Amino acid sequence: MCRWAAYRGEAIFLEELVTSPAHSLIEQSHCATRAKTATNADGFGIAWYGDRPEPGRFRDVLPAWSDCNLKSLARQIRSPLFLAHVRAATHGSTRRDNCHPFVHDTWSFMHNGQIDHFDRIRRPMEAMLDDAHFNARVGTTDSELLFLLALQFGLRERPLTAMSEAVGFVEQISLHLTGAARVRMTAAFSDGETLYAVRYSTDEFAPTLYAAPMGPKGSYCLVSEPLNDEADTWVEIPPSSAVILSAKGLEAAEFKPVSARIDMPQIRSVALAG
Repeated sequence: MCRWAAYRGEAIFLEELVTSPAHSLIEQSHCATRAKTATNADGFGIAWYGDRPEPGRFRDVLPAWSDCNLKSLARQIRSPLFLAHVRAATHGSTRRDNCHPFVHDTWSFMHNGQIDHFDRIRRPMEAMLDDAHFNARVGTTDSELLFLLALQFGLRERPLTAMSEAVGFVEQISLHLTGAARVRMTAAFSDGETLYAVRYSTDEFAPTLYAAPMGPKGSYCLVSEPLNDEADTWVEIPPSSAVILSAKGLEAAEFKPVSARIDMPQIRSVALAG
């Protein structure tokens, strides 16, 4: 399982989440405490928003703890909204294109979790994409493909609904093609103005997600696991929940996958052809 941290609020230096805390994201890359695997050494990435609509991004395949460039960038870059991720690969080889966050236009996305039976349902998932979104795919992970599906389903106009439909579609085709479905995930995504996060699992084992105020009033961070031992600061986000961080502050909502209307015989033929 991967580890990630995201922030929205008054501009801060990235190091305040990535490198400085006692249990920073870099610390979690080799000593995670609330994940199946303690080590997350299959690459890392950061995406941040500044003066331009599109996010800046830096990714590499090195373990986060061994990259001096990451520490230098985190010390110098100040941003009001950023995403940071350390990867433990489940699907897709260790290469830069498979490292999170993924970006498309003004949107950024990162993910912790897995889609069961991905090798069997990848082809019909790709078949749902139009040419523009299909051609935007550069890696081989289930995470990137889920992001592109959400964009296909309208992430730009209705972010949480589109993500619900994307997850519902994945469960639906997995159940139809394999007889079983299981998605476990926490994900964060943003258009540079609002930060969204979801925690969800088909079963009862949703990956962890926490929220805490940080810095100036109205500023918050979302993390896979707390960045320090101040237990009263951190609130665990319950499973099947979404968090919205905007100029209004923090809001919570239910997150529930929505089944899509799809042609199952056509989906089966695509899967067999693949």
